[in-house]
Amino acid sequence: MSSLPVVRVEALAPQYAEQASSWASRLGLPLQADHAEFALQLDETGLQLQLLGPQAPGPVRVDFLEGGAAHRRQFGGGSGQMIAKAVGIQPGIRPSILDATAGLGRDAFVLATLGCDLVMIERQPLIAALLEDGLARARNDMEVRTIVERMHLRQGNAIELMVDWQGEPPQVIYLDPMFPHREKSALVKKEMRLFRPFVGDDLDADTLLVQALALATHRVVVKRPRKAPAIGGAKPGYSLEGKSSRYDIYPKKKLTPSV
Repeated sequence: MSSLPVVRVEALAPQYAEQASSWASRLGLPLQADHAEFALQLDETGLQLQLLGPQAPGPVRVDFLEGGAAHRRQFGGGSGQMIAKAVGIQPGIRPSILDATAGLGRDAFVLATLGCDLVMIERQPLIAALLEDGLARARNDMEVRTIVERMHLRQGNAIELMVDWQGEPPQVIYLDPMFPHREKSALVKKEMRLFRPFVGDDLDADTLLVQALALATHRVVVKRPRKAPAIGGAKPGYSLEGKSSRYDIYPKKKLTPSV
């Protein structure tokens, strides 16, 4: 396996130096590195990851208050969205969900907006740091606070955490393994360019599905590119297909309204 790229942590203004030092210590990253390929930066908008060098795209950060997340929260279609149907949201049914491949938290935020409680697992420490920062900033917003309080982040290996799960198991486990993205969205391209050197493809997706099926009480949902094969192993019970992606559903037990 190739070594990970060099990342330095930098404050973009003097008042963020202490925070930068704290993140560097937590993540085991240098504050100075002349040959760094990436910078984890702090400024008034929070934490962001920036590819360095000529023609680098802009930074990536987690923002639940503005941009795409806000638009989807306000105009995304509510419980009629395909992801809502995939996880089993219906009148009176808001399942507890484990998002085992949280990434930047976009899908988890949609599900939390619709009233679900979620545990999110992200194994890549840099991505988890961006998500942690985005959640912390969102908690300061009166309108969004109630949503992100339903989102609970754990950093670590989802397979190991599922094997050693403590407490009530989730009703639904949601998986969105990394795959070679072909979407034409500039945003997705930018994020893939930044994250693929750290994340690669999820070569253990089959094992992830096995553990998810063992832990979830009611169903497992796997997001896939529309034309991609299902993850190896168990065949999905059925699928919901959209323009560019689909949801493979592995039902175990019928979800019923909570009394």
